[in-house]
Amino acid sequence: MRTTGAHRAHTLRRQGALAFLRYAHEHPDTTRADAARALGLSSGSATEIAARLRAARLLAETAPPPTGERGRPSPALGAHPRGPLACVVNIGHERWQVAAVELGGRAVRETSGRRPGPGPAAVLGVLSERVAEARAAYGRRLRAVSVAVAGTAVGTTIVQASGLGWRDVSFEPLRPAPDVPLLVGNDASLAGLAEARRGAGAGARAVLHLTVEVGVGGVLIVDGRPVNGATGAAGEFGHMPFGDPALECPCGASGCWDLEVDGRAMARVLGLPPPRDPRTEAERIIAAAGSDPASRRAVAAAARALGRGAGALVNALDPDRVTLSGLGPGIAAVAGEELDRALRAGLMSFRRAAPPPLLPSTLGPHSTLVGAAEAAFDQVLSDEGLAAWTATAASD
Repeated sequence: MRTTGAHRAHTLRRQGALAFLRYAHEHPDTTRADAARALGLSSGSATEIAARLRAARLLAETAPPPTGERGRPSPALGAHPRGPLACVVNIGHERWQVAAVELGGRAVRETSGRRPGPGPAAVLGVLSERVAEARAAYGRRLRAVSVAVAGTAVGTTIVQASGLGWRDVSFEPLRPAPDVPLLVGNDASLAGLAEARRGAGAGARAVLHLTVEVGVGGVLIVDGRPVNGATGAAGEFGHMPFGDPALECPCGASGCWDLEVDGRAMARVLGLPPPRDPRTEAERIIAAAGSDPASRRAVAAAARALGRGAGALVNALDPDRVTLSGLGPGIAAVAGEELDRALRAGLMSFRRAAPPPLLPSTLGPHSTLVGAAEAAFDQVLSDEGLAAWTATAASD
C-alpha cells in the first residue's frame, strides 16, 4: 500500500511539474505567482515545483528590470541557459531555414539560405550539415528535430510535394542521433498550429487555418491540438474538388482548389502563361491591384474562390475562428468584400448570422518555424520527454 501511495505521489508531482513547465512555455516571461494562480497551486507548491525545475535545468527565474513602483517585482520564469532545445527546419519553395529554439519559443541560433537546386538530395545534404552543426554546438541539449515542408507528410517521409516536384522523400538524413525524435510536417499545418497557440487563433477552441502559397494548405486545431488524421497527412485542403474539373493538378487529381486561388489562377485570368514561381507572380499581381484594374479582377477572382472553399470547410468542420496566412491576408486586403461575400454565400443559412471571423495571421512569415518548434516541444514536454531529459541532466 505504501508503494502504491508513493507511486501516486510521484505521478502527481511529475504531472504538476509538467503542467507548470507547459504554462511557462506557453506564457514566456510569466511569473511563478501567475503560474500558481492559473494552475490552482498554492504558493508553497509553486515554489517547490519551480525549485525542482531549476535544479533539473529546465527553468530559470530572472529578476525583471525595476519599475519604480513600491515592492519587489516577481522574478520572471524563462528557459534555463543550459536547458533543452528544439532544432527546427523550414524548407520553402525558394529558401531554407534552420533554428535552435529554447523553451518559450525564442530562437537562440538561426541560419538560412537559398534552396540548392530542385531535387531533394542537395537540400537534404545542406540541411543535414546544418543540423549536425547545431548538434555539435549544443550536444544532448538538442532534444528533437522538427521539419516543415510544403508537402504531404506520413511519418518522416514526404510522400508528395507537388510544388517541389518531390515524391517519397525520407528525411531520416536529418536525424542527428538514433535517440533524437525526428518530426516531419506540412508547412501550412504547422503554421496553423502556431497561429492557434500563439497568434490570431489564440484562445479559441476550434481554429481553421488556411495558408495560400502555391495552392492552399492548412489544418484544424481543436483545444490546441492539430487534427492530423490516421497517417498524419490531413490538412491537404487545396486538393479538395472546389475548382474547375477540366483543370488537372500536379498532384494527379482534377479540379483541385489549389488551382483557383494562387498565382497560377491569377495568371490565367490575365491571359498569361503558367508562372514558373506562382508565389512571386501572385505577389506581383496583388501589389499591382491598387492601380491596375485587370490585376484587381484577377485578385478578386482568387478571393471569391478562397471564400467559397472556406465556407465549405466551415460547414464541414465548425470552427469558431478562421485564420489566414501566406498570400491570404494580401488577397483579403485587396478584395475583402468579394472574399467575405463568397464565404457567406457558401455557408449554411443558420451560420450566416454569426459566421466565424476571418482573421489575418499575426505571426506572418515566422509562423511555420514557430509551429515546427511547438510540435517539437510537444515531444519534449511530455512524460517520456521529461524523463529522458532528467536522465540526461543527471548524467552530465
